[in-house]
Amino acid sequence: MATSKKTRTRRKEKVEPNGVAHIKATFNNTIVTLTDQYGNVISWASAGKTGFKGSRKSTPFAAQVAAEAAAKEAMELGLQRVEVLVKGPGSGRESAVRSLQAAGLEITAIKDVTPIPHNGCRPPKRRRV
Repeated sequence: MATSKKTRTRRKEKVEPNGVAHIKATFNNTIVTLTDQYGNVISWASAGKTGFKGSRKSTPFAAQVAAEAAAKEAMELGLQRVEVLVKGPGSGRESAVRSLQAAGLEITAIKDVTPIPHNGCRPPKRRRV
C-alpha cells in the first residue's frame, strides 16, 4: 500500500495596497480580475465561478456577487485601493463597480477600455425574434 502524500495548500503572500480591477462584462458573463500594478493576478471571480449558470450569469446581480467574491479574497491579502478598468457592453458593468466599493475597496479611478473597431470585422447578423 502506497504512503499517502500530504498536499500543502500554497499560502499566498501579502500584496501591496494599490492595484487594478479589470471588469470584463460580456453579454453572457462578467469576469472580475484584481491585479497588482504590474498585472500579476491577486484574485479573480466570474458569474459562472460563483454558481450562476445559463442566462442568470448575464444579470447585474451575478456581476455583483462575482465582484464581492473577488474583492473579499484580495482584501484578505492586503489590497486596499484599486483603479477600475471596465471593458465590454454587458449588463454587469455598473453593479460590479458599485459592489467593489461596497466591499470596502477604495476606488481611485474608473476607465472604460472597451475596444472600438475602426470598421474592423463584420458584426453578427441582426436577431429577428
